[in-house]
Amino acid sequence: AVIAGTALLEVERAFDWPFFDANRGGDPLLWQHLFWFFGHPEVYILFLPAAGLVSMMVSAHAGVPLVGYRAIVVALVAVAIISFALWAHHMFTAGLGVLTMALVSGASLAVAIPTGVQVFSWLATLRRGRLRRNAVGLFLIGFLFIFVLGGLTGVMVAILPFDWQVHDTYFIVAHLHYVLVGGLVFPMFAAFYHWSPLINGHVLSERCGRWVFGLMFGGFNLAFFPMHVTGLFGMPRRVYTYDAELGWTPWNLLSTIGAYAFAAGVALFLVDAWRTWRRPQRDHDDPWRAPTLEWLPVGDYGPRSVPDVRGPDPLWQRPALLAEVAAGGHWVPDTTSGGRETLITTPRRALPSHLLLLPDDGWSPLVAAVGTAGFFLLLTVEWIFTAWAFGALAVVAVIWWLWQADPVPHRPWVTVADGVSVPVGARGRFSHSWWATVILLIVIGSVCASFAFAHVHVAMRSEVCPPTGARLPSLTSVAAAVAAWIVALGLYLWLSRAPIAATGRARLLATVLVVLATVLVIAGSVASIAGHSFAGLAPRADAWSASAATLVGFQGLYAVLVAIMACYLLARIWSGRLDPRACATQDNVLLLSKYAAIQGIATVLLIQALPTVMTWRFG
Repeated sequence: AVIAGTALLEVERAFDWPFFDANRGGDPLLWQHLFWFFGHPEVYILFLPAAGLVSMMVSAHAGVPLVGYRAIVVALVAVAIISFALWAHHMFTAGLGVLTMALVSGASLAVAIPTGVQVFSWLATLRRGRLRRNAVGLFLIGFLFIFVLGGLTGVMVAILPFDWQVHDTYFIVAHLHYVLVGGLVFPMFAAFYHWSPLINGHVLSERCGRWVFGLMFGGFNLAFFPMHVTGLFGMPRRVYTYDAELGWTPWNLLSTIGAYAFAAGVALFLVDAWRTWRRPQRDHDDPWRAPTLEWLPVGDYGPRSVPDVRGPDPLWQRPALLAEVAAGGHWVPDTTSGGRETLITTPRRALPSHLLLLPDDGWSPLVAAVGTAGFFLLLTVEWIFTAWAFGALAVVAVIWWLWQADPVPHRPWVTVADGVSVPVGARGRFSHSWWATVILLIVIGSVCASFAFAHVHVAMRSEVCPPTGARLPSLTSVAAAVAAWIVALGLYLWLSRAPIAATGRARLLATVLVVLATVLVIAGSVASIAGHSFAGLAPRADAWSASAATLVGFQGLYAVLVAIMACYLLARIWSGRLDPRACATQDNVLLLSKYAAIQGIATVLLIQALPTVMTWRFG
């Protein structure tokens, strides 16, 4: 959503397409919707990895298994899902409808339930065991104290009348920092002390750690708790000066002192970390007697063999596991190909599925990263030509990187343990790269859905749809585009039935089908663009036309990408690199291409049908 919102903002600035201009049918609230659909769930998503860290550290330093393990897993998933229902949590004063505000307020209250499940589970674990009095334990207690206070003020601002009083005041600043610092920063510092031995084998200073915690915990509360008071006194956010007679000065002085104390704690930690992590490397041990697998002895690339795990606390359940893994007594004790390998398991029961061949060292990933970073950073300073040169470099590096991937397996099956053999590589939904492609499609689909939301939003604001001066494309152009995409989708489904043969007539037939399907995808986009052009679509005239042009243009851009991927697939076919045992390229390219046809059909039907639906619904 934030990618889509930023793209709309940059297009408005560069080409004067009025998505957010109220004078031409746009709406500034559209930006708030898109931004907060990213911004508010992002706060909860930031908390999820911290919650995972806390769950592991609480168990290890209390010396007992985690209480309510399954409940915590369910609660983490629930937080992730509910967080997307409360994106308008910070928009209660923006003039939304009563029903919308009531639903978002209810979701804001509901997210406290799974969060509370996690907190009570951690407290029950501490009650069952005995928390060590070390730096990790102190930061965990500090996390619970600060985060719970932040959650309580979160429930307060979820109540509409209260939120109307404290919106855009320092109360919100205090609430945000209690949630973020308590929910993320304190667990992160606890993790630094807990996992420091994995860096070079040395633990951070406990004496120094207590000072670090004292300065950070005391400084944080001294800095941010008074902001609740100044917020209730009416101090607005984002101000750097104010009249001394307003009575805020003593509270802000306390906040300033606390901020310096907090910064001193962080600085002391950095000094201790620099002193510790510059020591000579040595093999790490397990100083906390933790139950999890990261404390296994490792070599250059991982443990000597992949351990057989039968529960959430394997090192407690099987104390001899450390020695057994180091002796190569478990899964994949030796490489079968001479390169890097790893064992892939089923997602739920972790049963061995297949062996994955990993890429070796190379420069292409680094070059791709530099090219990507250079492209986006140089665009911000308007070095357009240099930015596109970096972008081209990134594309070439990624293609070179992919060209070396998906190798033909050295043999169909390999032995990974005594009496256990698994296939090398996998196809379709059993392949990790297939799922990576699905995740990519979710991202692309989310961007397209955000553009579609923008189109519906500005259409709802228009007095008539399409607005005066704008027209829908002809049914002929729409039918031609949809027909081209439907035929292309059928061809892609035909190609997906079996691996493309690398030799003979099958290779020629596959080439013809790939080219024909790609031409149809492009033809559908051309028909859609031409239909809107002949209808007189003027993106600068009004927001409805701009949003429609965005949907059509986004589909055209995706059609170009499909053409590039088709060329890559054809190159793999004719170079002999596509094999029934190595056809991830075929599976993933066809998956991306099938989505192109589906997205094209959905976008043109949305533009065409929305005015009719609005007429039926609103008269």
